[in-house]
Amino acid sequence: MFAPLAGQRVVDVTQVLAGPYCTYQLALLGADVIKIEPPEGDWSRRGGDDRRLAAAGLGTAFLTQNAGKRSLALDLRSREGTSVMQRIVESADIMVENMRPGTAARLGIGWEQARSWNPKLVYCSISAFGQDGPLGERPAYDHIVQGMCGIMSLTGTPESAPNKVGSPYIDYASGMNAAFAVVSAVLERNRTGEGQHVDVAMLDTSLLMMSSLIVGFMATGKAPAPAGNEAFSGSPSSGSYATTDGLLLLAANNERQFLKLCTAIGREDIPQDPRWSDPQERKGNAAALRAEFAVIFIDRSADEWEVTLNRAGVPAVRVRSLPEVLAEGQVEARELFHPVPVQDADRSARVPTLGFKSGGAVMKPRGPAPKLGEDSERLLRELGYDAEQIASLVRAGVIAA
Repeated sequence: MFAPLAGQRVVDVTQVLAGPYCTYQLALLGADVIKIEPPEGDWSRRGGDDRRLAAAGLGTAFLTQNAGKRSLALDLRSREGTSVMQRIVESADIMVENMRPGTAARLGIGWEQARSWNPKLVYCSISAFGQDGPLGERPAYDHIVQGMCGIMSLTGTPESAPNKVGSPYIDYASGMNAAFAVVSAVLERNRTGEGQHVDVAMLDTSLLMMSSLIVGFMATGKAPAPAGNEAFSGSPSSGSYATTDGLLLLAANNERQFLKLCTAIGREDIPQDPRWSDPQERKGNAAALRAEFAVIFIDRSADEWEVTLNRAGVPAVRVRSLPEVLAEGQVEARELFHPVPVQDADRSARVPTLGFKSGGAVMKPRGPAPKLGEDSERLLRELGYDAEQIASLVRAGVIAA
């Protein structure tokens, strides 16, 4: 079984999405992830469209990235809570937090304090803008960062932009970036024997996902503009076309694909036309070429064109809805979403696996998402607390069990 982080204990002091998604991936890689939640629980426990699950504190917004973790409900604002955290950190290999810069330090669990407890700790801080810079202490969520990073100004047509991307993709990408950072820091710690502090920013992540646009702008000074549904390549033989029943996207970016496209649509004459005989002429006469294609594609369905063009070696797809793509066999074959039981609900939920296979196998969650504080007492016993000490912490409201 592929479990490169087996034996590693992760202290997960994160909430909502980016941080929990990072630690969820670490759990899928075999780590023992202890989710530290306030007594009222992670806010996302009551998120998602399934009201019954949300009311039970196991909303789909929580289930998505918390399966296979253990939950300790702990009041970090109390002196006793800090003492409990010290024991946990001393027993851990990795700690991940996604508070505003400075907040963890004020709670007594920042990098410097944690390192004094455990010099070999890998400590990951996830925040909106990073641990330094003029915006470092600002709070933000995914859509705030989308508004700042420039992606909204490039999404849609020149008439419709700006538009928010329809998924909290910066949160998820930041979580993936953080998991990559943690695994890298673990390797470095194993090499040097020293603890590591990694700093992951949502804004950094969002900009890195736009690297080709940014590098082009910095080289030329020409700001990119929204291009609607057209191909990023800008190729005049790529883009989007209306059909009898939907929108077709195709990508004939290179010369070989262009010739195959013309053959597949029965227009071998197009490459012979002086306006389109070579790439430079084609670019200068792109509007006329696209008009020729538009007349052809509107005569058949997008599904027909998708089959025809892909058989010819031209990447093409009918634009699908989310339900449509999930109903296709490719997603099922890849086992991208795996069913796990939902506690006390007599049902299961399908949650994501890692974004890769190893040896042909997928990494599945080892258990369901935890109920709030369900592991509090067991974890404290593991840390050496006796029954009376645990009962005292419960009475004081330091832990919820």
